Amino acid sequence: ALMIAAVELLQVPTWRGVQVSVGYPMVIAVALTYQPEVAALVALVSASDPREFRREVSLLRALFNRCQVTLAVLAASAAFHAFSSVSEEFLQILPAALLAIVVDYAITLSLVTTGVALLYGVRPLTVASELLGRGQEFLVSYVGLGLLGTALAKLNSIDGVEWWSVIIVIAPLLFARQMFLRTQSLEEAHKELQEREQVLRSLSNAMAEERADERQKIAAYLHDDLAQVLFRLSIQVDVARKLLDKGEIPETAEQLEKIKESKQDTSDRIRALIRQLHRSPLGAKGLADALESFTDEVGRDSGVTFHHQVEDVQMPAPIALLIYKIAGEGVMNALKHAQATDIWITVSEHDDDLVLQLRDNGRGFDTAAPGPEGHFGMAMMRERAQVGGGRFEVESTPGQGTTITIRFPTSLLQQDPQPSGNGSDPGAGTPGGHASPGTTAPTEPVADGSRGTVHV
Repeated sequence: ALMIAAVELLQVPTWRGVQVSVGYPMVIAVALTYQPEVAALVALVSASDPREFRREVSLLRALFNRCQVTLAVLAASAAFHAFSSVSEEFLQILPAALLAIVVDYAITLSLVTTGVALLYGVRPLTVASELLGRGQEFLVSYVGLGLLGTALAKLNSIDGVEWWSVIIVIAPLLFARQMFLRTQSLEEAHKELQEREQVLRSLSNAMAEERADERQKIAAYLHDDLAQVLFRLSIQVDVARKLLDKGEIPETAEQLEKIKESKQDTSDRIRALIRQLHRSPLGAKGLADALESFTDEVGRDSGVTFHHQVEDVQMPAPIALLIYKIAGEGVMNALKHAQATDIWITVSEHDDDLVLQLRDNGRGFDTAAPGPEGHFGMAMMRERAQVGGGRFEVESTPGQGTTITIRFPTSLLQQDPQPSGNGSDPGAGTPGGHASPGTTAPTEPVADGSRGTVHV
């Protein structure tokens, strides 16, 4: 029990709350070596979780975790000893050992599926599919480690080997832990890279659309305003030439004064257009007007009151577009899920950061629980913030609203905008071992790939 507890404490954190250990082969060895009641007692005592010592899991949840593991080991041990004994030959005990492994996993699957479904309101089929994973990974991880536990149980029954076999097996398990940790880090880095590439593609497409929209507005402005002024100027020049030919000097001077006024009007309009485009990374409207127009459109007939406080801060066009997209995603999430009556949007410069804050007075949520099934709005907002070098923070409590804060370093604001060439679930374990609901879980479904005992 002490050895298993020690190995269980050496867990690998994965997927924002899923904890993976490599103690499963030793647990199976206990189930095959001892009678069901003894094996269950050992499992109950040794089912360690570092979060219990850090008080990150409640007493009730820790008790559920331990009882889940205990029941699985009890059923596996009973199934094995009903047909075989560890004292028999290895090939003779193998069928009964496989039965014990299947029974252990069936109990784990049913209990964890029920626990996570009740705790987080997730469909049981979704939880079960994440636990099962792909068939090949099930065979390699869960059954493979179970067979390693069977070999350990057989070695432990040989006179002169016994406890040395446990020590011998612990060493490769610890090496496997380190290899798994490295592999998991690479998998997470690859997944993060893919998500960032998706956000960058989305951002690039959005910027292309903004540029096309901006060109259309410039063309309309030139046609409707500047073209009319220039046409009037050309007429005034023709009139002045005719007056000069007739020798009407006073009238010519008066007409020249009108030409001067038209020229000044044209210059003022061109300067205003240049100034507006220079200050506005979002077409001709600017960030403040763009956000207000967006909320007016999506909030129509929603009964939600929007409060805007957007300071006039100089920023690169990509950062302004990121802020616009993040704010839009946050507003849509609040409208769909928060049931709020008021939403506040604030953009300001504070200390060394450009701060975007989205706040609502809706129903809030538990930030430690998985997000709604099939919704990735929060993840997209976080990835967009990371693309721009920002920090993403969420504060929410059920019944007390939600506040989302994104901080971009002001060093980004000192960069000149780059001109373009033309002108951003529920936690589940794996079939590698025991799984238990814990305090936190992924905000989105995760792919299977763990090895060993899992506490969610």
